[in-house]
Amino acid sequence: MSKPIKPVIKKGAIRKDGTSIIFIQYCRSAEQRTLVDSGISIPPNFWNRKTGRISETLPFEYGNAIALQEQLVQKLRRAEDMVDYAIKKSVVCPMKFLKNNFSLGVNWQPQQMKNHTNSLDVFQHIDDYVASKTGSVKKCTINVINAMKSHLQLFEAHRKEAITFDSFDANFYESFVQYLTHEVPQVRRKALVKGLKANTAGKTIKHLKAFLKDRMWKKMIPHIDLTGYKVLEEEVDAIYISWEELSVIYHMDLSATTQLEKYRDLFVLGCLTGFRFSDYSDIRPEEVRNGMLYVNQAKTHSTVVVPLRADARTILIDRYKMQMPQVSNVNFNYYIKEVVRLAGIAEPIKIVHKRGNKTTQEIRPKYAWVTSHTCRRSFCTNEFLAGTPTNLIMAISGHKTEKAFRRYIKAEQVQKAEMIKKIWDSRPNL
Repeated sequence: MSKPIKPVIKKGAIRKDGTSIIFIQYCRSAEQRTLVDSGISIPPNFWNRKTGRISETLPFEYGNAIALQEQLVQKLRRAEDMVDYAIKKSVVCPMKFLKNNFSLGVNWQPQQMKNHTNSLDVFQHIDDYVASKTGSVKKCTINVINAMKSHLQLFEAHRKEAITFDSFDANFYESFVQYLTHEVPQVRRKALVKGLKANTAGKTIKHLKAFLKDRMWKKMIPHIDLTGYKVLEEEVDAIYISWEELSVIYHMDLSATTQLEKYRDLFVLGCLTGFRFSDYSDIRPEEVRNGMLYVNQAKTHSTVVVPLRADARTILIDRYKMQMPQVSNVNFNYYIKEVVRLAGIAEPIKIVHKRGNKTTQEIRPKYAWVTSHTCRRSFCTNEFLAGTPTNLIMAISGHKTEKAFRRYIKAEQVQKAEMIKKIWDSRPNL
C-alpha cells in the first residue's frame, strides 16, 4: 500500500510573483492532514496535478525543471522517512513530528535531530542558507539561489563526482564555468538548449561565492580561496522606451481592450518613477506626502523620495485612488507586450548574447523585448538624455558606481550620435 504522502499545489493560491508553493501533503486519515513547504515554487500552469510532476517546459527563470523534480522526489522520500520514524516511535504524533522537523535537511536521519548543521552536505547547507535569507531578500533572489543549487546538482551528475566543500578550487571554477557556458540543459519553448548566457552564468557564480562566504563567515566551513572566482558579465543592448513612445502608450485608447488598461498604467507609472516592479506595483497611500513619493525599496531596504509628475499623479491618485491593481510579474510581462504592440512600437531589434566564445543573436519586434524591467531602464535613459545630473538619477536607481550606471543605460552612444547628427545637419549636402 502506498504511503498517503504526495506533492500538491493549493488551488487559487497564487502569490504576487505568479508562482504557487508546492507542498508535501501527509494524510493521516480522511479528517487529519498536514502540509509542509517543499521550498519549491512554480507558476501553477506548469504543474501536472494528475501525475504530481513539474512540466519540463517550465521557464528557466523559475529553476531547471529536471533538477527541481529531483529535489521534489528527495523531499517526498524525506517526508516518508520522517513519518515512518514517528510511527515506529508510536508516542510521537507523525503529523506534528513532520511539521516541526521537515526543514532539517535533504538526507534527514534521526541522529541529525540534535546537531544537524555541521553534518549537512553542500546542498543541505544551501537549503539552510536559503532559509536564513528568506524574509530579508526578495523572492526573485531566492529563486536565483535555488537555480544556482540546481546548476550545481546537474554539474555533479554531469561530472559523476560528488561535490563537497573540498571541491571548490580553481579547477572546479574553470570546469563549472565551462559547464554553465556550454552544457547546462534548458528547455526553451519545448526545445532543448545547452548553455547559459554570460550574465546568467555570472549570477550563478555570484551567488555561489556569496553562499560560500556566508558559510565561512559563520565558521561552518574552513576558509576557501575564492579570489579566482570571477563573475562573468557582458554588456547587453537591452531596449528602452523613449519619451515619445511612452507618450503614445500613455494616450492610447484601450476602450476596446479595457483589461489591458491596468498593465498600461502600471508600465507608465514605472517609467515615470524609475522604481522596480515590486515597488511601483505596491505603492501605499501613506507613501505620498506633500507631492512626494516616499518608497522603501524592497531590494535595498532604503527609502527613496521622488517628486510625483503630473501624469504619475493622474494615474496613482485620480484613476486608482492610491490602490494600484495587484498583478503578478509573470502576467505583467505577458500583457505589456500586447500593450506596446497595439501602440505600434514594432521596429525590429537585434539583441546579441555571448555563450563562451560563441555569439548568438536574435531579432524580434521591439514590443517583444519589453518587460517590467524596461521601466527602470527607460526612466534612467530618458532622464540621462534629458540632461538630469547622473548622481540624481542614481539616487533613485540605486546604482553604486557611475561606471555601472552608464553601462546600464546604454545612452551615451545615443547622446553622442545625436550630437554628431546636429553637426552633420548644419553642413551642406553633396
